[in-house]
Amino acid sequence: MAVTDPIADYLTRIRNAQQAGHKIVEIPASKMKKSITEILYDQGYILKYMFDDDAGKQGLIKIALKYNQNTKVPAIRKLGRYSTPGLRRYSKVDEIPMVINGLGLTIVSTSKGVMTDKQAKKENVGGELVCYIY
Repeated sequence: MAVTDPIADYLTRIRNAQQAGHKIVEIPASKMKKSITEILYDQGYILKYMFDDDAGKQGLIKIALKYNQNTKVPAIRKLGRYSTPGLRRYSKVDEIPMVINGLGLTIVSTSKGVMTDKQAKKENVGGELVCYIY
């Protein structure tokens, strides 16, 4: 079965693993998914990650999910897709949407690479809105 939207699949695997209470989730790798994973780690949404380039054709990303120690609530409350293969969503730098007044983040694919909305505004570049997270 071919996945028509690999980024949506990536987000769904993380959501499903968190709902099931898993500590680790494995996802087929791609450059875009690796970039998103690095952003999630830098912003403190996941504990750690590992790229296993030897596994399978395209490699694997292993992500250790982060939960609150006392309440067991996942660090990622919500994550969703803006742009889809059927409807690409692009935004100028001053029109990049803020998630919960800046508490969450939008991941943007720009000509300077994949970055958060704050980085894109600092670099003064717009691009394709990939997903949001909080």
